[in-house]
Amino acid sequence: MSEKTAAIVILSEAPRALAERVAALIGGAVHGPARRCPDAAIVFDEAGPHLRALFREGRPVVAVMATGALIRILAPLIADKQAEPPVVALAEDGSVAVPLLGGHHGANDLARKIADDLGGVAAITTAGDLRFGVALDAPPPGWRLENPEGAKQAMADLVAGATARLDGEAAWLSASRLPFAPDGTVRLSVTEEARAPVAGELLYRPQTHILGIGSERGAPVAEAIELADRVLAEAGITPLSLAAVASIDLKADEAAIHSVAENYGVPARFFTASELETEAGRLENPSDIVFAETGCHGVAEGAALAAAGAEGRLVVAKRKSRRVTAALGRAPRPLDPARIGRARGTLFVVGIGPGGEEWRSPEVSRMVETASDLVGYSLYLDLLGPLTNGKMRHDFDLGKEEARVRHAMELAGEGRTVGLVCSGDAGIYAMATLVFELIDKGGVSDAARRTAIQCSPGISALQGAAARAGAPLGHDFCTISLSDLLTPWDDIQRRVRSAAEADFVIAFYNPVSKKRRTQLAFARDELLKHRPAATPVILATNLGRDGERVRFVPLAELDIDDVDMLTVVIVGSSETRLVTTGDGRQWAYTPRGYAAKAGTGMQIGAA
Repeated sequence: MSEKTAAIVILSEAPRALAERVAALIGGAVHGPARRCPDAAIVFDEAGPHLRALFREGRPVVAVMATGALIRILAPLIADKQAEPPVVALAEDGSVAVPLLGGHHGANDLARKIADDLGGVAAITTAGDLRFGVALDAPPPGWRLENPEGAKQAMADLVAGATARLDGEAAWLSASRLPFAPDGTVRLSVTEEARAPVAGELLYRPQTHILGIGSERGAPVAEAIELADRVLAEAGITPLSLAAVASIDLKADEAAIHSVAENYGVPARFFTASELETEAGRLENPSDIVFAETGCHGVAEGAALAAAGAEGRLVVAKRKSRRVTAALGRAPRPLDPARIGRARGTLFVVGIGPGGEEWRSPEVSRMVETASDLVGYSLYLDLLGPLTNGKMRHDFDLGKEEARVRHAMELAGEGRTVGLVCSGDAGIYAMATLVFELIDKGGVSDAARRTAIQCSPGISALQGAAARAGAPLGHDFCTISLSDLLTPWDDIQRRVRSAAEADFVIAFYNPVSKKRRTQLAFARDELLKHRPAATPVILATNLGRDGERVRFVPLAELDIDDVDMLTVVIVGSSETRLVTTGDGRQWAYTPRGYAAKAGTGMQIGAA
C-alpha cells in the first residue's frame, strides 16, 4: 500500500465515530466538509474536487459514501492501473467495505482489515485474489515484478484453466493456490540475473542486494551513479534486486549517495561508524586510513555487509572511482529496508496559521500527517486537534524556544520525521530562523545538521489581521516586533522612527506584555509626528480562534490598555483610508494608485 497517510472521507457527522475508528485502525486522518464537520482533522469545501485531489496525489482513500457516487467522481481520472492508489468505499454502518480501485495496490488488504475490525464484509472481486489467494501484479514487500504489463494476460490464462510453472524460489507464490505443474504454460520466474523477460514469462526480482557507497564530500553525482552501474554490471545483477543503498551516517546529507538511491528507486539507509566497525572482520579491503577519518575500517563494504545481515556476504568487494567507492552485498532472503540501518531524518518546519483548520495550508497538513513526532508549544499542538492522533507529542512551555527547536532537530538527527510546529508563519518571528541559526553557530549535533529540512509557509498574523480588516497592506508596509527580549530597545526605536518617517504601514508584533507597557505608547507618539491623528489603527485579537475581535481606532486614540499579547496592531500610513460598504461594515485600505492611473472617469457597474 502507499506510504502516504490514508484519508477517511465523510460527508456528514453521522459516520464520524466510524471514521475515527477506521482512522485509528489504519493510521489515517478524517476529512470532512467544512460546513458540516468543521472540526474534522482535514476539512474541504466540496467533496468531488477534494477526492480527485487526493487521488491525484496518490493518497489511499476510504470514503464513507455510496460506491456509485464515488465512481462518478473519480471516473475521469482513471487511466493507469499500475499508478492508481487504493480506494475503498465503506458503508455508513460499516457492514461492507468495497475495494473499488487499486485492489492489488493495497485496497483489497485495506478492505479486509477494516471489515475484520468492524465485523463487516470485504467485497473482494478480483479473480486472482478470490481463486488463487494471490495477486500476480502485486508481489509482497521485498519483491518486484519486472514486467507488470504481462500479469493481466497471465492471470486471465490461469482463470481460464491454464497451469503455472515456477522457476526459482518464492515462498509467497509456492504457498498460493495457483495450479502449478512441471509443464505449466504460465511461466513465473524468480531471478536476480540482469536479463530481459522472455515471451509468456512473468519475471520476479527478490530485493536481496545492498549497494554500499562511500564518497568524498561533494562527490559528483554522475560519478557515483556510473560506479554503481559498473558494480551491478560486474555482478550481473539487475537493479530491481536492490533493496537499498547504504552508507555511513556521516554521509546522510551527501547528494551523491541520495542520487544513486533515487536512480534505482530504493531508499538510502545509514549506519553509525561503530555499527560498521563490527563488520571489520568480514571486510576484504580494510583500511587504516578510512578508520582514521571515519572510525570504521571500511564504508562501502561495511555498509553492504551490515545491511545484508550476519548471513549476508559480499558479492563485489570495494571498487573505486576518483571520489567514490562502492561494494555489493547480498542477503539470503529479500530485505525490508525499514529494518536496515536508519533513514536520513527529516525536519518539517511548519506554520499552522492562527490555528484554525480553514487557514492551514494543505501542504502543512500533509507534513503534519507524515511526521512521526510533533514538537511545539502545547497550545499550538492542541490547535492541530485530531491531526496529532498517533503522533509522539513533545510539548514545551512558552519561552522555551531554543530548547524546543534543538529538541526537534536532535530527534530528526536520530532518523525520525519531525514536525516543528509554529503559529502563523514559521519564518516570521518564529522558529525557522532559530533552526538555521543553530546550524550556522554549531548549536546542534552533527547528526542534526545532516537532516533534510523543509519549511512550509503559514498565514501570518499580519496577513490574517489585514484580511479581516480589508486591505491595509495594499501598498508598502513593514513589520516591527516591540519585544526587547532579543532586540535592544535602541534598535527598536530606530526602526520605528525610520518606518514612521518613510510612511510605511506598520504591523506591530509583540506590542505589549504584562511587564512591558511603554513600547507601544512610544511607537504611537512617534508615528503621530509623521501622520494624521485620524490615521486608522487596526487591533486584531485571537485571529482565527474563538473570541476573534477586529477593531478600528484613530491613531491619536490608541489606548495601550486595549492591547494584549494576542493582539496584532496595524497602523496605517498617511494614505490609509476607511470605507463603509452598503451593509454598514467598515473596512481599511491603503491605495496603491490604481484609480489615479486609470483616471477619474472610473465607471461603476458598467455593462
